[in-house]
Amino acid sequence: MPMKRRDFLKVAGLSAAMTLGGKAAFGLFAPGEAEASIEKLPLVKGNKYGMVVDTAKMTGKVLDACQSACHRIHNVPDWGNPRIEIKWVWKDTFGHSFPGQEHDYFDEEFEEKNFLLLCNHCDNPACVRVCPTKATWKREEDGVVMMDPHRCIGCRFCMAACPFGARSFNWGDPRKAPQKLNPHFPTNPDYPTRMKGVVEKCNFCAERLARGEFPACVEAANELAGGALTFGDLVDPHSEVRDLLRENYVIRRKPELGTAPNIYYIV
Repeated sequence: MPMKRRDFLKVAGLSAAMTLGGKAAFGLFAPGEAEASIEKLPLVKGNKYGMVVDTAKMTGKVLDACQSACHRIHNVPDWGNPRIEIKWVWKDTFGHSFPGQEHDYFDEEFEEKNFLLLCNHCDNPACVRVCPTKATWKREEDGVVMMDPHRCIGCRFCMAACPFGARSFNWGDPRKAPQKLNPHFPTNPDYPTRMKGVVEKCNFCAERLARGEFPACVEAANELAGGALTFGDLVDPHSEVRDLLRENYVIRRKPELGTAPNIYYIV
């Protein structure tokens, strides 16, 4: 089952810092400014957000709904060209998603199945270590790895460091994406568009967490298949994500690299 709203709201207040001082929820704060503001809030300490994906429930329809919801809410443009694709949530096969875990006798149906992929919001994010301007940083209060395009200089070091392909570079101005592919762009006037020459990625819907809401992909998935995505606090031993991790065999993407991903897949 997805996390109960009552339990979720106990820890959701920590993200209210994203709207402090009337600044945009996208993160116009410099990292130091954001942390200073966060300290003034009555935050629940020791939280770490994570997600459990039930791969048996993630049908093609559910996968498409997740991507559509995320990209619509965050004004992710469609360029119609995979070489310059911008993606926050996407899908790929087992071999590409979990390299090294397949074998000669792997079930063909499972091997060809698509898996939901997004930023893993790692405990030890390589992208954060290499960013020269601190445009990307990990929030201490909940472990969400953030991205501020206003500080990004487009060096793409973070893209090279991320082993999951979770970051995209804006080769063009999103507001000039093909009109026929983006007839209503931007689709969400409450979320800022980006500019040419910066990197972007999934932010665990930080602006929605600030309002006590689940990430868009979680809501979209569970409307079609309850329990397909479960989001919650990995530190809380009584949270639903921890219950699922105890009760099921799960895998993570490339755990051998030491980044400690916080997206788990029930297989």
